[in-house]
Amino acid sequence: MSDLEEEYQLEYFHEEGFVRRECPSCGDHFWTRDEDRDLCGEPPCADYEFIGEPGFDDEYSLEEMREAFLSFFEEHDHERIDPYPVAANRWRDDVLLTQASIYDFQPLVTSGKTPPPANPLTISQPCIRMQDIDNVGKTGRHTMAFEMMAHHAFNAREDLDDPGQYAYEGEVYWKSETVRYCDELLDSMGADIEDVTYIEDPWVGGGNAGPAIEVIYRGLELATLVFMCMEQDPEGDYELKDGNTYSYMDTYIVDTGYGLERWTWMSQGTATVYEAIYPDMIDFLKDNAGLEYTDEEAEVVNRAARLSGQLDIDDVDDVEAARDNIADKLDVSTTELRDLVEPLEDVYAIADHCRTMAYMFGDGIVPSNVGTGYLARMVLRRTKRLVDNVGVDAPLDELVDMQAERLGYENRDTVRDVVRTEVEKYRETLERGGRQVERLASEYAEKNEPIPLEEVIELYDSRGIQPDMVEEIAEEHGADVEIPDDFYSLVAARHGSEDAFEDEDEPGGHAADADRIADLPDTEKLFYEDPERTEFEAVVLDVIEREPAGADADGDTVYDVALDQTMFYPEGGGQPADVGTLSTDDVTVEVTDVQEVDGVVLHRTDEDPGKGEFVRGQIDGTRRTRLMQHHTATHVVGYAAREVLGEHVRQAGAQKGTDSSRFDVTHYDRISREEVRRIERVANDIVTDNVPVKQEWPKRQDAEEEHGFDLYQGGIPPGEELRLIHVAEDVQACAGTHVTRTGDIGTIKILSTERVQDGVERLVFAAGDAAIEATQRTEDALYDAAETLDVSPQEVPETAERFFEEWKDRGKQIEDLKEQLAAVRAQGGGDDGEEVDLGEATAVVQRVDADMDELRATANALVEEGKVAVLGSGVDGATFVVAVPDAVDLNAGAVVSELAGKVGGGGGGPPDFAQGGGPDAEKLDDALAAAPDVLRQLREA
Repeated sequence: MSDLEEEYQLEYFHEEGFVRRECPSCGDHFWTRDEDRDLCGEPPCADYEFIGEPGFDDEYSLEEMREAFLSFFEEHDHERIDPYPVAANRWRDDVLLTQASIYDFQPLVTSGKTPPPANPLTISQPCIRMQDIDNVGKTGRHTMAFEMMAHHAFNAREDLDDPGQYAYEGEVYWKSETVRYCDELLDSMGADIEDVTYIEDPWVGGGNAGPAIEVIYRGLELATLVFMCMEQDPEGDYELKDGNTYSYMDTYIVDTGYGLERWTWMSQGTATVYEAIYPDMIDFLKDNAGLEYTDEEAEVVNRAARLSGQLDIDDVDDVEAARDNIADKLDVSTTELRDLVEPLEDVYAIADHCRTMAYMFGDGIVPSNVGTGYLARMVLRRTKRLVDNVGVDAPLDELVDMQAERLGYENRDTVRDVVRTEVEKYRETLERGGRQVERLASEYAEKNEPIPLEEVIELYDSRGIQPDMVEEIAEEHGADVEIPDDFYSLVAARHGSEDAFEDEDEPGGHAADADRIADLPDTEKLFYEDPERTEFEAVVLDVIEREPAGADADGDTVYDVALDQTMFYPEGGGQPADVGTLSTDDVTVEVTDVQEVDGVVLHRTDEDPGKGEFVRGQIDGTRRTRLMQHHTATHVVGYAAREVLGEHVRQAGAQKGTDSSRFDVTHYDRISREEVRRIERVANDIVTDNVPVKQEWPKRQDAEEEHGFDLYQGGIPPGEELRLIHVAEDVQACAGTHVTRTGDIGTIKILSTERVQDGVERLVFAAGDAAIEATQRTEDALYDAAETLDVSPQEVPETAERFFEEWKDRGKQIEDLKEQLAAVRAQGGGDDGEEVDLGEATAVVQRVDADMDELRATANALVEEGKVAVLGSGVDGATFVVAVPDAVDLNAGAVVSELAGKVGGGGGGPPDFAQGGGPDAEKLDDALAAAPDVLRQLREA
């Protein structure tokens, strides 16, 4: 019995004559109108019963089913709202991807801190669940990309002492009404509601919990009705399936999820959900891959589809064993079944993954090695492998574009460009990574050990090598490797497909003074009223003495001063804190840093100005002006970058300074010099237009509705109200200080660009006086170069290019001469050293005082003559190079290691070529004299 058993005793169940049963197969409790029903009805306890026999009266497309659902709830007094992006980190800082409709309202709405956009509401929210990736194609029902149709109601207890503490009051509706809506919707579709079961399944997630009901009809879960009413509490009375204890909250929320794709599938009764939701694309992929089936084979495939629900990796320990069971039931061999269905499973997964990428790239996610970018890259690379495996020869960007067009994205050209660029990167990665897999497979084959799973995951993480490719190469080299059924789920979990960030401690050690700071009133921020003002007066409310720590551990005691009001801007949003002074009649203290903690601005000073004292504050005005110029310029440069590079560009980080600033943006390619010039032109056009820089403080919901989630380029601020900064057409939530008009920026000069990580480009720029100074520094460097080259500044590029080409030509001539000299040495010219008879070959031991390039060239020339080369040089310490022809059984790395040890160093390398050395050049000749004995000993070993 569940700890929440009483929560399922719904008035509606009793009114409608439901009975509660325990499934003898899985042990779950469920409610049914059919007193004779034994099984819960969900796979693997039951099979799909609607394939070929649709469960609804009419057949619906995705679009028709979505509209039918939303209209039904509109007719029942719910307000329809628009869906949010699939990139949840656009409006949340705790998760990456949108995995459920309730994500749109966490944590601010569900906690009662802000009101919902409507109450009750209905929505059809695109979602991506990476944890389902390994089930896609196999079970017939799983899609990684899906729409969660939902209706939500946000309630607060009516017996609260202070009902106004939450953003909504009272009860809209709760459990019985929610189940009634579900029944009525199913009945309106023509479902046989006598055949519907409601399975009890307590829900936990994100620190919340509550009773939940799975809605099962003819073998398919169509919806989950979650009643979020509990929160994690060490003192709670209810222990749930995650092992934690919970207690009831003041707020309680109806959180439903109806799978659009599954409802559409139920209405059509196709073999799998994929034919119902992607009919045109499935037909295209099957035709392109040449998948054709005889009538007899098609019958086996259709019968297998009814049983495919048994392949869910979450319910079975071994997918292949489950496939064996299905084959037995169909009276075919497992090999025959696999040959028939696995190509289809690949086709289904390709269609689903292309939809997933269309959502990701359409919503502006850029492939990279971290966060949502990593997850997008993982999906793309897996899809490319599936496309190659099944024999589809259409370019991947065209396949993704099919889904982007169906979803109505307007940035399809960018989506295709992203895919093409990423496919080319993947091809280059595979060329490099394949050799690494070969070495790894050989290593474990020699050890007679299987390749560890962690090595395979690391290969995927670092090189993008798909697990089946590792299996193929391992088999060729005689190594074993076992890939689990949930491999991609494991990879996704490793990169936080659910959680994006961990909580961090308060900066500056303020946690210890939390209670003291909490007793202080919020500091009035004067810098928002008049950002150009640099003087003010205030009262000292408290002074917190701090012992020096960290980098200041050896310094003097410092003080954090809290004032009733301030003009000092606290560090935040990439903008450094203001500095300046606080003065009383008796003392002037230096303000070296400013931080905000829970609404209180703390001024770090070198002396105590005295609690209760009246102080005069003075900001460093020149610094403040430069910071304002650079902060406003950051908004302008970001807008210009989106105009030039595309709407997918979003801020990935920023740091404002006084001499220059940096602005990191998400972008799938390098920023060209021409694009830099265009960004500069767009940015400076806004400066010369001299438009006002405006601020406003709207409600969060109103701001998001009007401007979308691009408001949060610089992070997601808390609170029910947002401070919005308008710079021309750019609108962002921002807490920083800004100039009053764009003309006050002066000018903007982009100084450099660089790739800081895959998928993130950095623009370094200067604004105002700093831009002029940076330009002058560049000109000075140009004039210095012109003077050195004895040409005019305009002739520097051409002259430098000519000198560079001449330098390269001389370098090639030197290399040619080195090779010729090496060949002469190899043929006996010059000091040919000592020859050592090794039986099957001759080794040449020789001192050649030359650089490493010449040593390598000489060694290669000797190997071409069929000789072993053992060369030493005293040019820079003692250096050795050893090269061995293919036919000679001698390890070059072992030889180098022995010789380098004699000169106080080390070295090594592969068996055919190695190098090393040590600092003791005086022992070089002795080491070379010992080389013949070293060679003979290693040969005998």
